[in-house]
Amino acid sequence: MPQISATSQTFRPWISKIPTRYRLVLWALLLNPFQAGAADASAAEPAPLAIHEGGKITVPEQSPLRKRLLVASVGVKASAHALSAPAVVEANPAQVVNVLAPLTGRLVALKVGLGAQVKKGEVLLEIASPDLDQARSDAEKAADALDLAKRALERARGVMDAGANAVKDLEAAQSSYNQALAEDVRARSRLKTLLGDGRMSPQSRLLDVRAPSEGAVTALNVAAGSYVNDPTATLLTLAKLDRVWVTAQLAEHQVGAIKKGQGVDITLAAYPGQTWHGRVSLVSPLLEPDTRRTKVRIEFANADGRLKPNMFATAAFAVQQADTVTVPTSALLMNNDTTTVLVETAPWVFSRRTVELGSEDGEMVRILSGLKPGERVVTRGGVLLND
Repeated sequence: MPQISATSQTFRPWISKIPTRYRLVLWALLLNPFQAGAADASAAEPAPLAIHEGGKITVPEQSPLRKRLLVASVGVKASAHALSAPAVVEANPAQVVNVLAPLTGRLVALKVGLGAQVKKGEVLLEIASPDLDQARSDAEKAADALDLAKRALERARGVMDAGANAVKDLEAAQSSYNQALAEDVRARSRLKTLLGDGRMSPQSRLLDVRAPSEGAVTALNVAAGSYVNDPTATLLTLAKLDRVWVTAQLAEHQVGAIKKGQGVDITLAAYPGQTWHGRVSLVSPLLEPDTRRTKVRIEFANADGRLKPNMFATAAFAVQQADTVTVPTSALLMNNDTTTVLVETAPWVFSRRTVELGSEDGEMVRILSGLKPGERVVTRGGVLLND
């Protein structure tokens, strides 16, 4: 049977008359007030972590939050902001040549393949064409007619000198010579244009299409045995890739921040961790009508060939910014649809303030409005006070 104080002994005779099954319940009811009082006395009232009152947050002296919060003064920073834009590697258009067929005919031999490096004057392909034979025949006829007209003019001058010829006969011979000379020049010029450098395979009498410049074969649109019937169609493309362009696409509102000669860093997915440093070579004077973007080109030396046309890249332009208040990103708190910071108005007393964000550089963010230089804000642990 549980023990109680001596003052309760007067109840024993009365309690002894109660049945046993009810007696235990009665003893529990009598003892419960004593036990509850002892528990209340032993329990200590915990100190609050923070007190939210009237729009202010106070961190009491004994609160463990004081060791977890970091409060620092707001600073002003002037630095270059990195403006990023998608880019692509391109061959310099001034060093790209589309090779066309000077006449129609059957392509009997293809001397190079896609990706091949060729030198200027190297034979790229051979074409058998009736047009070439016709041009050669015209040149031979013109040369023979010129020789005949020249001899006729010499005879007319000799007769004229002997006094046995009329002036009109000499003039007619001179006119015939002039016409033959003009035809000879035309025929030889056309043949030279068709041959490129004026050379022809003497055995096969085929037209050798030669490289107009050195470079790599970046596009090949024909195969041996095909018939070339469109003299305006590109047979293959040569590109000199010792210097290439990285072309960035800038949105319309970004154009004003970019100038020729401005510094830019290029990164490529093909080479993680590597950066190419360059300067803006050209800012396009117009916007692309379909994308409403401006092309900005940066030229790079590419002797090792690592920058390959059509590679995707990212261009980061260094855009100078005005002096602006900056805070760590850890100081920013989301409150509904607004961004806020906790500003210290008195020692360990804070109030919430809405701020307008600017550009973000790494772990720092610019504050366009809402803070002044020198004010102290919670830069770490503010989420613990964010109710």
